[in-house]
Amino acid sequence: MGNLLGSWRFKEPSTVEECDSTWGSDSESDEPAVAEDDSGISDSVSPVESDRSAGDTSPQLTESPESVPKMKRSFYAARDLYKYRHSYPNYRKSRQPNEYRNLRFYLNKIPLVPDGIYIEEILTKWRGDYDKLEHNHTYIQWLFPLREQGLNFYAHELTQDEIKEFQSTREAKRRFLAAYSLMLDFYGIKLLDKSGNVVRAPNWQERFQHLNESQHNYLRITRILKSLGELGYEAFKAPLVRLFLEESLCRNTLPNMQHSVLEYFVYTIRLPATRRRLLRYARQHYRPAHAFLWGPPPKRRGGGVGGSGGTGSSGIRAPAPTPEQHRRGEESTSFPSASSGVIVSSHDAMLYPDLAAGAPKGRIGLALNTAGLEGALMMAGGRGERNEYNEIVPL
Repeated sequence: MGNLLGSWRFKEPSTVEECDSTWGSDSESDEPAVAEDDSGISDSVSPVESDRSAGDTSPQLTESPESVPKMKRSFYAARDLYKYRHSYPNYRKSRQPNEYRNLRFYLNKIPLVPDGIYIEEILTKWRGDYDKLEHNHTYIQWLFPLREQGLNFYAHELTQDEIKEFQSTREAKRRFLAAYSLMLDFYGIKLLDKSGNVVRAPNWQERFQHLNESQHNYLRITRILKSLGELGYEAFKAPLVRLFLEESLCRNTLPNMQHSVLEYFVYTIRLPATRRRLLRYARQHYRPAHAFLWGPPPKRRGGGVGGSGGTGSSGIRAPAPTPEQHRRGEESTSFPSASSGVIVSSHDAMLYPDLAAGAPKGRIGLALNTAGLEGALMMAGGRGERNEYNEIVPL
């Protein structure tokens, strides 16, 4: 029996619907319209939004659902975040000795590799150095570690044992929150308190403009949200995601973020009730309303079950894609290595393939195995291939 259990492998979901448990136990009337769950997220409309609605005379799209092409949710994004929320059900424990390198980095005992920079230098000297935070691409895997291998192959994946040790080490937790505050400042956001509440920073206009244009930062934000959950700060996610929903959907300060916040950021949150609350809020403000793909499923609204569709393929239609959107490719958001069983997050894998060239010998095979990471994307060359956020991937 022990051998049977030891060889058992979790059957991975094969559809968006199987990946998304958000609406599995929900009904339209199971919660008050204006209520708060444990995250403090409310469906009520803020005074700012009320004023905006009253004075909003901007033209709205009037196309009927039949006049625009269908769009679907990304199965690969849904599967990646399903695995994260369920603690990587098929995760293979590394055979390498657990060196707690992430914890030691946060205790200022070792520098990040390959740059040779200690955490204290980053926290004290990089704050406000927005050019450095934007253009250095090796620090983010060290500041926000995951149980996934990023493309900086010198960074180490977290393990369950290291996570427990990290969460019980006050010095590491203090620096982790300082690192989170550092990145929020980079994005034009201020961390208010130990509950994770956030607001616009004084420099929000300049930073939001940059964030709206520099979309590879959306990949970094997904990593940050995941890492918050791994290291004991799950409650910090909802306030940040709510702010991004408000800025992208209501205030139109981050319009380019709409897809990322709905397809990725919301689904890093592990509590279904909190995801529902955020998605209901988003549905109130999403335009055009008929193009909202993130639930609840049509069968819960209309009572009928439509074929094999569900949320991902229910026939909900969206505006005709722009030429830039045509160039977007649906990319796989996790890439298991055939030889190592290591999980590779595409939110890092799409970033800066030049890092793979500097990988140590022991990981070159992994770098080659991730040629499945969008094949042509990794061969970008002078063509300037684009990732799913329509950003040219730097070489």
